[in-house]
Amino acid sequence: MHEFFEHTADVGIRARAASLDALFAEAAAGLFSLLVANLDDVRTVQTETIRIEGVRLDDLFYDWLAELLYLHDAKRLIFSEFDVRVVDGVLEATVRGEPFDASRHELDTDVKAITYHGLKVERDGQVWLAEVIVDL
Repeated sequence: MHEFFEHTADVGIRARAASLDALFAEAAAGLFSLLVANLDDVRTVQTETIRIEGVRLDDLFYDWLAELLYLHDAKRLIFSEFDVRVVDGVLEATVRGEPFDASRHELDTDVKAITYHGLKVERDGQVWLAEVIVDL
């Protein structure tokens, strides 16, 4: 599950999941649901493989979302499926989506950057919780 929260001129994404892998996937889904108004219409015809190494979990989380935003901005890709595996400071993911098509996709919010402000990734009882603020 993911939800959004207001933060001055920015927006926060809050994600909860039963596992760390699912948490990273849910946060990515939250990011792309901000970017694309009709995310359900995104076909999974293109696959990208992502590998990121990080010492700290919050850095790994930041780098994951920043890489997805980079792929969106630089390659004009939008993703709707996220298979993520996080083990010992290494994230390996397969993401699926397609190139942006103005005749089929409706862009929603222009996210400029992922920020470290208020960033957290933690276990909350039996659930993982992450919060990140994105710069609009």
